[in-house]
Amino acid sequence: MINAVKTEAQYRAALRRLTQLLSENPQAGTEAANEIEVLSVLVQAYESRLVEELLPDPITAIRFRMEQAGLSQRDLIPYMGSASRVSEVLAGKRPLTLTMIRALHEGLRIPAKVLLRPAKAGPPRAQVPSRPVREMISREWVPPEASSFQEDSPQVFLARFFPPHAVRAAFAALPRTGKQIRSTRQIDSFALAAWTARVAQGAAKTPPRGRHDPSSLNLDLMQRVARLSALPRGPLLAIEFLSDHGIAVVVEQHLAGTYLDGAAFWLDDKWPVIGLTLRHDRVDHFWFTLLHEIAHIALHIPTADKTRTSAFFDDFANSGTDNPLELEADELASEALIPSAAWKQSPASNLRTSEAARHLASRLGIDPAIVVGRMHHEFRGYSVLSDQVGSKLVRRLFLRAEK
Repeated sequence: MINAVKTEAQYRAALRRLTQLLSENPQAGTEAANEIEVLSVLVQAYESRLVEELLPDPITAIRFRMEQAGLSQRDLIPYMGSASRVSEVLAGKRPLTLTMIRALHEGLRIPAKVLLRPAKAGPPRAQVPSRPVREMISREWVPPEASSFQEDSPQVFLARFFPPHAVRAAFAALPRTGKQIRSTRQIDSFALAAWTARVAQGAAKTPPRGRHDPSSLNLDLMQRVARLSALPRGPLLAIEFLSDHGIAVVVEQHLAGTYLDGAAFWLDDKWPVIGLTLRHDRVDHFWFTLLHEIAHIALHIPTADKTRTSAFFDDFANSGTDNPLELEADELASEALIPSAAWKQSPASNLRTSEAARHLASRLGIDPAIVVGRMHHEFRGYSVLSDQVGSKLVRRLFLRAEK
């Protein structure tokens, strides 16, 4: 197992190993090539921490520059505004403002990145929160000794326990541009990244059987997926169908703090991946979530283009959104499940009865629970036929399939 790089000795050993591996010029995908990627992440993380630790405290830097230039506290008044402010700043009782930082940088040539650091302790370094780690250990995603590495940054922690392709996918969930999160709640970014790494790992272990052709992912194909809902093993058949069309679907329970229903992203530039949590174990919810993520792949990430939004993470508990990409995916998923013309012509658009739901479902060849779910959305009444949305009928299919 590759160890973290925490000391100068470990850093030099990692560099020697990297030099050795690079001289062998291993082919992509081999164990040696994967080791190079993991070691590179660990070395870069150590170097970043080292640079940060070597930077001086801003107050120390100001006092050093005062000593160099023979300045008194009075000489700092033009940069800070008053004698009392100078005294408070140098005593650590008042933080530097942006105006002070700009003036000190321009007037005394103190680097801005030094002045922007917290005055007393060094900059807070992102560490791995304990709650997701405990949950990951209990699910055997990582070994029990993972709990002793919580001082790592999220990137280093994930690189320690997941293969490189999974870590790269996880980076899309860490705080950065390039992702789209649909949720009204505060998301635990590390838990989201860890879940993404787990899904990516599963997608690599069971790659899709077919080759992904973006041009084939259209409304007709999505409606074919929707019609599988009428079959007893519909969710499992849908995953097999999508595998034949080059899309990997992985079901993995969400981690606490993610509030996640589904996600869509690319595994490197190999194939698109859909992750499902089954957080809401209902037939109607499963099919809308699946079709919504397919819509993201069809509309928004048809290829592994890093210049575009590269990952979508969706929480449908509070489904209202004004994001145009989410609205487009909602519309396409809804049209694939129940075409708008068919809905308007159906008694189900006016009558809140099980007979109306079954009538439209039979006409479209889909599970009646999907029509009931549409009723809930249209009528804003989630108590309507609430016993007919297929509660607790999806997760058990996957539990049986695993045995």
